[in-house]
Amino acid sequence: MNEIHPIFDRILQRKDKEKLLNQRSVCVWFTGFSGSGKSTLAINLEQELHNRGFLTQILDGDNIRSGINKNLTFSKEDRAENIRRISEVTKLFVNAGVITLNTFISPRKEMRDSARGIIGKENFIEVFVNAPIEVCEQRDTKGLYKKARAGEIKNFTGIDAPFEVPEHPDVEVRTDQLSLSECTGKILNYVLDKISK
Repeated sequence: MNEIHPIFDRILQRKDKEKLLNQRSVCVWFTGFSGSGKSTLAINLEQELHNRGFLTQILDGDNIRSGINKNLTFSKEDRAENIRRISEVTKLFVNAGVITLNTFISPRKEMRDSARGIIGKENFIEVFVNAPIEVCEQRDTKGLYKKARAGEIKNFTGIDAPFEVPEHPDVEVRTDQLSLSECTGKILNYVLDKISK
C-alpha cells in the first residue's frame, strides 16, 4: 500500500462546504423491516428539507443494490459489505456538506454500529421505523414477504433472518400508529435542530 498517497489535507474541508451551503451535514439512517416505511419517510423528509433550502441526497437500499452494490447477495457477509460500502459513500457526502438520508434494513446492531463508526457518531442520526412484522407483511409493498414465505427468497429479515431492534435510537416512529405527516414531523423536528447553522 506504499503507492497510496491521500491528499485529504490539500482539498477543501467539510467546514468550507457547510459554510457555502449554510447547513450542517449529517446522516439520517432509517432502519426497520422491509415495508415499514423507510423510503416513504425519507422521500417526505427530503421534500420538507428541500422546501426549507437544505441540500440532501437519499441513498436507498434498492437503488444502491441496482448500482454500486449490484454484485452483492443477501448473505450475512455480503449484507455487512453492503453497509460498509454505503457507509463509506455516505461519509463522502457528509464531508461534502450534504445531508444524507439512508434507508437500509440494516437488521443487525453490529451493522449499524459499523456504519456509525465509519460515518462518525457525531454525524449519525438513527431513526427506527417501527412497524410490527405482521403489519409489514400485510402491506407487502414489493411482494417480497410472499416470496420469502414460499422459499423463493432466503435470508429474508423477519422471516428466516433476525432483526435486532435498536436499543437507543435517536428517533423512533410507529408507522402503524401515526400518519405519514406525523412521523415525518417527528423526524423533521429532531433533524432541524442538528442541521441548522
